[in-house]
Amino acid sequence: MFFGKGRYDGSSFIELLRTECEHLTPRLDIAADNDGRLASGIPHGTTVVALRYADGAVIAGDRLATEGYQVAMRSIEKVFKTDEHSAMAIAGAAGPCIDMARLFRIELEHYEKIEGVELDLEGKANKLGQMIRQNLPMAMQGLVVVPIFTGFDLKLSKGRIYKYDVTGGHYEETDYYAIGSGGKDARSSFKKTYRTNASEEEALRMVLEALFDAADEDRGTGGVDSVRGIYPTAKTVTSKGIIDIPEDRIRALYEGVLANRRAVEAA
Repeated sequence: MFFGKGRYDGSSFIELLRTECEHLTPRLDIAADNDGRLASGIPHGTTVVALRYADGAVIAGDRLATEGYQVAMRSIEKVFKTDEHSAMAIAGAAGPCIDMARLFRIELEHYEKIEGVELDLEGKANKLGQMIRQNLPMAMQGLVVVPIFTGFDLKLSKGRIYKYDVTGGHYEETDYYAIGSGGKDARSSFKKTYRTNASEEEALRMVLEALFDAADEDRGTGGVDSVRGIYPTAKTVTSKGIIDIPEDRIRALYEGVLANRRAVEAA
């Protein structure tokens, strides 16, 4: 698509679409019931977590999406790279969540191409907050999108974690955070296991233990499916960029978590 000289000359891709090609702006056309609430049967993603460690941050999520009390998808992706030094994980209505993650990545790419520099981490967090605020009318009808955003701050040389509310307000968490139906259980797990300046290996183990505890207590959070070979997904966010943790490494770490739990129960 080509845009001629028009009314908008800023660096926001979303505003460019809204101003020049409003009909292309992503929107949700989902029928509501008589009370104005959206119809049931919309898949929802559940628990996602983030944690800071010595070299940056880890962001991860389970793979289950639910429709009420039923399984909608067993292997949904909830963790997305947004640019070379940031990533987000999503909980809420699956379709809008995935669309927001994709659109946010395009927004950051567009900004960098227009301005010639990467937006700083605080600016990225603000941009995401604006997108969540624009989704508020849908959130009031049940299509809630609430992400965790994490990135490596090149100016401060450290990983940072941001949480959001449905109005787009964002707040920085210094150590860890978790959201979704199993978020409270995951945060409780972190309270017992977290320590500052952990290594990458220790950070990944803490994340997997938190997701294990969430799945153990919350029916909406997916545990490991060893029959189908479905494991949580995780990414590290460091000065070197975004790195996907291979499934075989996740599997080995998870087996270590299980072995420790068995040893404790047998003691």
